[in-house]
This record gives sequence, structure tokens and C-alpha cells, in this order.
Amino acid sequence: MKSLPTNVTIIEVGPRDGLQNEKNFVSTDRKVNFIKKLTSAGIKEMEITSFVSPKWVPQMQDATEIVASNPELTRKLVLAPNQKGVERALEAGCDAIAVFVGVSNSFNKKNINKSTKQSLEELKPIITKLKEKNLFVRACISTAFYCPFEGKIKENDTIALCKEFASSGVDELSVADTIGMATPIESYSLFSSLIECLPDILLTAHFHDTRKMALSNIYAALQAGIHRFDTSAGGLGGCPFAPGATGNVATEDVVYMLERMGIRTGIDLDALVEAINVVSPSLTRRIETGYYQLATN
Repeated sequence: MKSLPTNVTIIEVGPRDGLQNEKNFVSTDRKVNFIKKLTSAGIKEMEITSFVSPKWVPQMQDATEIVASNPELTRKLVLAPNQKGVERALEAGCDAIAVFVGVSNSFNKKNINKSTKQSLEELKPIITKLKEKNLFVRACISTAFYCPFEGKIKENDTIALCKEFASSGVDELSVADTIGMATPIESYSLFSSLIECLPDILLTAHFHDTRKMALSNIYAALQAGIHRFDTSAGGLGGCPFAPGATGNVATEDVVYMLERMGIRTGIDLDALVEAINVVSPSLTRRIETGYYQLATN
């Protein structure tokens, strides 16, 4: 077990992963204001949108406008799952691009109609070209622990896929418990192994809170040596292609826990609540995360 870090980086995914599953279209102006408020709260890295087909994810149809709003972030990540998406992202002037693949073949086929191997082979030359342009590339590894169709994923399969992406030149791996089934023991085991075999790459843990295990899994990942976490303000999110998956772990709950533990995040909780208040009137469900409820009642 490693010493806990003194500082942690929070990568806010609410504007992209959080909103993608919302049934009602959230106006572009409200999204832009949400992003600005999150930035004011101290967020430095953020997934701001995705360049995906509006037919499949209509919430992201305003991706170009979101990028044009030019939020003041250290890193503005956009998701671009294929060549067409990458081309649109580059045309919009993006310099930090995320790609994704599921460890599970079944999940990958449901998501993008390709096997994991097919997706990887398609993405490798894309990653090479992006790195030739000196762009930041994040690889999102879905179903790293469990799959809604295949069940438990072998740890070695996740590690093998992460190694493939690392060898292709990505800067960061975001490793996701997509359906929120991981336990702290599994979290500690996988991230300890990844840190050992991939010491020179940014490793980020991405937990969903489907079974209220996300904070426990984050603590286990901290013990393994992870100091980067994807979180979503208000606990927004859920994958359209993962039946039963609920929201991402709430940024405010993670920040509260870490700060109480003496681990600095640089994020202002009061300002974070203000950011959630900006977007909550447009949502189809109430925000019911622990810290938000205490702060607003």
C-alpha cells in the first residue's frame, strides 16, 4: 500500500459524459455557463463535449459551438470515437482528444458496432497522426471491471488493452468501472498492476456510483497510487449503451471526502454547488448527491 497523495487532480466529465444521457436537450448557452461555472470553481481539466453522430447522441449536436466558447481550462477534452469525429474535432480547433474502446467485445459492438480488436486497429493510425500534431490523446477504457452483457472482465484483458494503447502513444488512460460493479479489492488490484506495468503514463480512475461503491473504490485507488479521477458534478451521467448504469461519482462528494482527508483538490465546494444549480433546471431528474443535498436544504 502506497502513501496517500497530498494533491489530487479532478477531471470533470459532467458537460460530456454527464449530459449525454439526458433526454431533454440542454441549451448551448446553459452548457457554456455550466462549463464556465465549473471552471470558476477550480476545475482545470474537463471533458467539455463530444463529436459523435447527432442521430445517436443528440445532446452533443452543439459540439462545435461548445468548443468555440473557449473555456479557460488547462486541458479541454473532447470525445471523438472515430475518424470522422476526429476530423470534426480538428476542424473546431481542439488540441486534446479522447478516444474510447470497451474491453468487452459485446459492449463495444453494442456501442460502436465493432469488436474491441477492430476498434483498436482503427484507432492506432489515428492516434499516431494526432501525436504527430503534438495533440494530447486520452484513451477511455470502458468495461474495465464488468460488462452488462459478459459479466466480470478478466484483469489481464484490461491490462493488455491498456498496454496496447500505451504502446500506440496515448498520453492518458481513463480506466472505467462503466456499470459500477467493481469492489475496492478489485479497484486496488487493477490500478496497482497498471501503475507497476505502465509507470510513465497518466492513469485516471473513472467510477460510476450504481451500487454506491464509487467513493470506496476511489479510496482503494488512492491507496494503489492513483491521483487522477474522473467525476461528474451532481453525479450526472450513465452510458446509453450500458443497461442499468447510473451516474458517475459526484464531483462534490469526491471533493468533500478528499478535502476532509487533507488531500487538496483546488476546488471550491460552494462554487461547485453554484455550477450544479446552473444546469439542474434543465435536467429530467433531481440532483440527489450527498453533499449537494446538505448544501441546498
